Amino acid sequence: MQIISQLDLSEHIAWFKSFFSRNSELYIEGDQELHYRYIKALDKLEFNAPPKVADFSTIKQHLKKHGVLNFEQIFEIVKVVRYFRYFKNRELEGIIGEWMQMFDFPQSFLDIEKYFTSEGKFEENLDSELFGLSQRIKEQKNNISVSLKRLISSAKITPYLLDTQLHFVNNEDCLLVRGGFNHVLKGAVVGRSSSGGFYVSPDSILKAKEQIRYINQEREAIFYKYSQEFSTVLKELQPFINFIDKEFSKFDNYQARVLFAKSQNLQIVKSNKDSKIVLKDFIHPALHNAKPVNVDFSKNVLMITGVNAGGKTMLLKSLLSAAFMAKYMIPMKLNEHKSSIGNFKKILSIIDDPQNVKNDISTFAGRMQEFSQIFTQRDALVGVDEIELGTDSDEAAALFKVILDELIKKNQKIIVTTHHKRLAALMADRDDVELMAAIYDEDARKPTYEFMHGIIGKSYAFETASRYGIAPHIVKEAKSVYGDNSEKLNLLIERGSQLERELKQKHLKVDEKLESLNKKELELKALKEDMLKEFDEQKSALKRSYETAINEAKSAARAGDTKAIHRAMNKANKNLPRDKKEEIQRDVVFNVGDQVKYHSQSGTIKALKGNKEAIVEVNGMTVRVKTKHLKPTKIIKPKPQTNVKVQVEKKAGLKCDLHGMRADEACETLDKFLSDALLNGWDEVIVYHGIGTGKLSYAVKNFLKAHPRVKSFTDAPPHLGGFGAKIISL
Repeated sequence: MQIISQLDLSEHIAWFKSFFSRNSELYIEGDQELHYRYIKALDKLEFNAPPKVADFSTIKQHLKKHGVLNFEQIFEIVKVVRYFRYFKNRELEGIIGEWMQMFDFPQSFLDIEKYFTSEGKFEENLDSELFGLSQRIKEQKNNISVSLKRLISSAKITPYLLDTQLHFVNNEDCLLVRGGFNHVLKGAVVGRSSSGGFYVSPDSILKAKEQIRYINQEREAIFYKYSQEFSTVLKELQPFINFIDKEFSKFDNYQARVLFAKSQNLQIVKSNKDSKIVLKDFIHPALHNAKPVNVDFSKNVLMITGVNAGGKTMLLKSLLSAAFMAKYMIPMKLNEHKSSIGNFKKILSIIDDPQNVKNDISTFAGRMQEFSQIFTQRDALVGVDEIELGTDSDEAAALFKVILDELIKKNQKIIVTTHHKRLAALMADRDDVELMAAIYDEDARKPTYEFMHGIIGKSYAFETASRYGIAPHIVKEAKSVYGDNSEKLNLLIERGSQLERELKQKHLKVDEKLESLNKKELELKALKEDMLKEFDEQKSALKRSYETAINEAKSAARAGDTKAIHRAMNKANKNLPRDKKEEIQRDVVFNVGDQVKYHSQSGTIKALKGNKEAIVEVNGMTVRVKTKHLKPTKIIKPKPQTNVKVQVEKKAGLKCDLHGMRADEACETLDKFLSDALLNGWDEVIVYHGIGTGKLSYAVKNFLKAHPRVKSFTDAPPHLGGFGAKIISL
């Protein structure tokens, strides 16, 4: 792809492809979400890289046409099966383990596999005839070696020998001799040495060579027979071969990404289903010791301005490269947890100057041709470097402003680098345009290769010219030609950048302070929760103590005997909750620095406002409280005492007469009567309220319904008052 070289990714992609077992496209066909899940699952495992494997296209064509495969082709299939069996035997869990369980290796194929060594050699030991032929070849080779050694030791040949080694050249055993050897040695010259000698294969070993050739022909016939048998079996296993071929291609794509990422400490990121590009600590693969790129490109257009050679083009390439590598899930260097990269149908770049001798076209005309192509696309990410290249700046500003507006309507996402302050100013009022400026270090007089959001940057053309050796008087004269008004405009731009930097620093300080306040707020919430929890625990304990005391009082009332009543009431008195409220003596005067207790927390008084309010430091936090809620920690607290006295009235009957009373008076009397009844341990009582106008009867009913200790009540029977009385169960 041309874009790979345009974005300086050629070396990175070539390195990545070296991890593939066989040639493959960068894009993985199918469900990208599912592919990403497999890649992340594989990334958690330690495993051996698969062997280099040839493409199966030719193999499958031969089998489809009933051809005969050679051993090398068969071994390619064997390598894939052995690798998948290695993975399956690990009995992995998760989606990788489930995937490996899909592989069922036919026994007929395993019978073929055993004939191949790990290096792909045919196991001749499994065939007795082949084994015998191999032994015969060894014997003939031994005869050749003995014959050559005998020649070397021959006195008439020794003067012509350049060395006493046995050489193997062009598949022939031979001796190295000097010119004139033909007088004493008959043979064929098979090569020349760098020193001018001759490699000669003697005729005396021709017979042994002929034997070896004959034996090899027999071996090849046997090998071909095996190839035919193996190919016949593999023809029947074509569905299995197609399956493992497809699955290996998929696995190869996964493992290449995982092992490449691990080798370089890179991250694998996939495209999200949006158009945002947020990069955190991204480093372009072509750069070494570069400053990480941190940019939030969530809008439609990113316009990068600022100093020459300040990194504008590299920022553009970084954004396009990140989008390209995320689209193809190619490992890259960035913070994957804080980065987010959208998905784009096309990633287009207009970076190079289109003018050259061959196409006979101007720079600007070439740019217009490239832009016309962009208008045919939708949902693309487009990068344009030096958008004003090749034409008048004022005309270009108006033209490209309209072009960018139209591209935005087509849902294109565009990154532009420019020195056009006018174009940047025309686009700056749009909410969907983000401005960034390359920062220039005035003191060091060089770019910082950092960027600032929201401003239009100055080009620093005069400063750059001085830095690269242009004479000062030339630069000075150029400034005067440029004009005071233009210089003032640059000064305003520069001042705006400075104010923006100052504002950025203030924002950082405010963020730090806000973080501190949020931390204190969390601490106060935790303190409040602890206090509420403690309050609920004390409330529950008080309720249990109260119920215990009531039950003891009832038992005492039922006892009847006065002594037994007093003993039971004393026991109930012990079970009643003690008053834990620590009353603060009103004559206590607090002073700054006193140690006090606020609720369950200890603190120190830092300031007083009269004798009613105090500023107290509690666990590193300062709170304002009323002094009545403070307790001095050094005052000896008197032990609270609780006395329970119950007077049991001896009555002839368990009744209460409310005749002639008003409703509120009757309810008060009835409340006291029921309390006495409960203390006496009575379970059932009677109340007389009469019939009259019905108001008193209505008030009594409502009171009894709301009383927590009344189980039920009914009208009395006729002989006990009928509708004018109520029998109450407690």
